Amino acid sequence: QVQLVESGGGLVQPGGSLRLSCAASGSIFSINIMGWRWYRQPPGKERELVADISRDGSTNYADSVKGRFTISRGNAKNTVYLQMNSLKLEDTAMYYCNVVTSIAGYWGQGTQVTVSS
Repeated sequence: QVQLVESGGGLVQPGGSLRLSCAASGSIFSINIMGWRWYRQPPGKERELVADISRDGSTNYADSVKGRFTISRGNAKNTVYLQMNSLKLEDTAMYYCNVVTSIAGYWGQGTQVTVSS
């Protein structure tokens, strides 16, 4: 079993920055990780993929965040980050971390990001 815990969310003004973290625990060190993803779900909307990073380090981003967000992995196998710059009102959402492994995909509980003036 794998547990994911996100952190780093909060209230920020437009144009500000936040860095989200996702830490995995449990049996993460004994299974193959295929990739990490960050999703978000704005109020009243469906969950959407924001960014992903594969096992080889290649990354992909939603058009709405390209050039502003950066996904990266930590030195430890069990961490991933989402650096969010130039935040906009429409970035307000619950952000979820997802890890895809050779066994299954796992989700965290989410961290709230609110962009407001």
